[in-house]
Amino acid sequence: MKAIVFERLGGPEVMEYREFPKPELRAGTVIVKNHVIAINYGDTFFIRGTYLVKPLFPDIPGMEAAGVIEAVAPDVTELKPGMRVAYIGMGSYAEYTRIGASRVMVLPEEMSFEQGAAFPIAVLTAWHMLHTCDDVGAGQSVIVHSAAGGVGIAAVQIAKAAGAQVIGTVSNDAKMELVRRFGADHVINYETQDFAEQALKLTNGRGVDLILDAVGKPTFEKGLKCLAPFGHLIVFGRAGGLPERLSPMALMAKSIKVSGFAVTMIYAFRDIHRRAVDAVFRLAREGRLTIPIGGSFPLAQAALAHRLIESRRSTGKLLLIP
Repeated sequence: MKAIVFERLGGPEVMEYREFPKPELRAGTVIVKNHVIAINYGDTFFIRGTYLVKPLFPDIPGMEAAGVIEAVAPDVTELKPGMRVAYIGMGSYAEYTRIGASRVMVLPEEMSFEQGAAFPIAVLTAWHMLHTCDDVGAGQSVIVHSAAGGVGIAAVQIAKAAGAQVIGTVSNDAKMELVRRFGADHVINYETQDFAEQALKLTNGRGVDLILDAVGKPTFEKGLKCLAPFGHLIVFGRAGGLPERLSPMALMAKSIKVSGFAVTMIYAFRDIHRRAVDAVFRLAREGRLTIPIGGSFPLAQAALAHRLIESRRSTGKLLLIP
């Protein structure tokens, strides 16, 4: 099969499009023929060796895709060959991927492979931060950093569906209209404006109840300053670098809390995972949740797509087509 393979750590330059052995079934797994593959910022960390999961050379990047099940291990009973599915799992930048059955989600009939590939990480990350790590509802206010990215766009829509006031932040003005179009009440360019100061003004000095932060160093400390009493800041990325060390004593004055989230650990909690999958597919059917596609590239051009996402100029989800 054709795949993107890397054998040393680095940037897009280490990625090669070449032949690689097709994976074989193991107990508890299925083989998916990938139709559409989604790119995540975490993929850039993976090839540099700084992601939570470390590569085993030669390795294939990629964390999610959508396609059709080609083969099913004998001990897997809920999935069948021919099913249209999406999944979260390592090694998706390839024509075929072996994936654990628990990581597979059957796509609704009306959902395209493009949306199916774009949904799993972005939408489930957003939903779990808003409704598992927290309990966002009407009358609350939420800051969504990197609001023009896949997780950000999903979080804006899910928070609005819950009745919250949403403040989106972006890194340049060109992304502002997109975020407004998907429902944000206010959009702030955090590169040119002090988003914390603006958020305090927008909330009449009270501060916001929840902040979803994928940026890290440029936004973390300011975020703590604009949290409301009992507010919550969730870190789920570090595109702008690691935040400075935080003393727990800094949280006491307003009784605020900081937590982290990675969607990859949620599979240990099947009921919670199923509740989230049902909820996001329901929102999609109702027309209240969709992920904009920022661009599609042939799988062979994965390095070019990585350069675009690392430039911070992309919006929505970038896709690869095998």
